[in-house]
Amino acid sequence: MTLRELRYLVALADRAHFGRAAEDCHISQPTLSTQIRKLEEYLGATLIERNVKSISLTPIGQAVVQQARQILAQVDELLATARVPRGPLTGPLNLGIIPTLAPYFLPWFIPLTKNRYPRLQLVVHEDLTEHLLEQLRSYQIDAALLALPLEEEDLEQQPLLDEPFWFACPAHHRLAGAAAVTEADLRDEPLLLLADGHCLRGQALAACGRKLEGEEGLDDFRAASLETICQLVAAGFGCTLLPALATRPLAGQLPFVTRPVHSRNASRRIGLVWRRGYPKADELTYLARLVRENPPEGTRAVRPERAALRASHA
Repeated sequence: MTLRELRYLVALADRAHFGRAAEDCHISQPTLSTQIRKLEEYLGATLIERNVKSISLTPIGQAVVQQARQILAQVDELLATARVPRGPLTGPLNLGIIPTLAPYFLPWFIPLTKNRYPRLQLVVHEDLTEHLLEQLRSYQIDAALLALPLEEEDLEQQPLLDEPFWFACPAHHRLAGAAAVTEADLRDEPLLLLADGHCLRGQALAACGRKLEGEEGLDDFRAASLETICQLVAAGFGCTLLPALATRPLAGQLPFVTRPVHSRNASRRIGLVWRRGYPKADELTYLARLVRENPPEGTRAVRPERAALRASHA
């Protein structure tokens, strides 16, 4: 059994297709198939169920892939340690990020990190929180930018910034002329919200003093992206709450009105999360410090001691 065979198996598990996995591995499809069969013969177990149209992992195959990911991650970390005495944050870093943050945060974040750590190779994975946590635990990503807090004892969490919410409404709305919007104003206001599975949905409801489930006064429409919601607000179909960074790309040109929100829960906290015991944890703290020292416009940096104080009073 070789590391190369394990890499081929993981690629096949990720792509669920021999042809696409072979392309990722820069080998021919027959070669990939031969190597997978050699691995199965060595282990004495069937790892892949094959049929005409698709493939899937057997239960044993799923267990082997999970362990293979850990082995390959540890090997890659060992190689990086041996090859790179050139300072922190060099080489590839697989970073997860939630969809409500990615399109607004990354255009600011990537140039910042490239300027400070030019040898860092960011590989970005955009997905929902639940899926990113699974990818962290299965060694598919190294760290993730998520909304905090998380009730996950096996993960380290370092807060970076607080991002306020803004109320967005059509120009003719009754609250369009208000200097700010309060929790009382929002309590009975119908809102356009993201679908279940997006953490921003629950955070927006909390800012309005509402529960996540069983609340009346919510619009039946549930969007898959903030962009869709913004287009609906611009067309006059309703109101929403937007994180501050989502209002920046068109600052001064938004096709709707935005107003600050005065509420106990009128912001979300963004943090960097990684597996407990991750060997490059010290390097991730450099990345966290970089963000806190240069918070994007419209957000507030969170110092670690301040975050700990807030947690102790929660």
